[in-house]
Amino acid sequence: MGDPTTYHFDLDPAARPAFAPLVERWWPGIRDAALKASSARIYDAILGVRAIVIHATAGGSSAGAASVIFDRRASFHWLVPDEDEPQHGQFVWATCHEARAAWHVRNACCHPMLWDGRGRINHWSLGVEVVNRQIRSDAFSDWQVEATAQIVLYAWAKYPNLRHVVSHAMLDPARRSDPGIWFPWERFRAAVLDGRKDEVPELVAGAAAIEAVLPSAPFCMVV
Repeated sequence: MGDPTTYHFDLDPAARPAFAPLVERWWPGIRDAALKASSARIYDAILGVRAIVIHATAGGSSAGAASVIFDRRASFHWLVPDEDEPQHGQFVWATCHEARAAWHVRNACCHPMLWDGRGRINHWSLGVEVVNRQIRSDAFSDWQVEATAQIVLYAWAKYPNLRHVVSHAMLDPARRSDPGIWFPWERFRAAVLDGRKDEVPELVAGAAAIEAVLPSAPFCMVV
């Protein structure tokens, strides 16, 4: 059990991987919705990305998490499925265009350890949501931790100025606690820093056929 307001580590540019694959699929019907629930970045879409923020949903389903994008209440770039969902162990959901600033951190938030305390974090960050209720009985699965680490590795390889991996709670401690005290931050950190290799990792091998794991409906249902 840790303190999520302290969850943070930096990425050494000298150790940046040359390539890190990511098995992802767009959530059905969300691309257009995400354009309306995000903003044009004020910094370069590649060179301007400095941080990746780890969130947890506090809910038990990917559909419930994705619904906030369709409702234009918030957005995030990736969604990591829960262990009782068919996509778990197969792929992560893409839920917002990487070139856009997703609405996952309040504009007023900042931290002196990140880019000299600069605000408007959404414009220079990427957001990852992990489906989890943030309670002791709902443990994060090994695959969720590995998949979240793989998202970071993918982003680290793609964005040359990415330096910070940080929790939502560290950026907004008065209002947010995610990814929560039960998220295994040190294990996640080790998975990122020890996972710098160019080959496809085991966690993305043997993915099921897309038809077997996609939701049957072309839209988001709140559950």
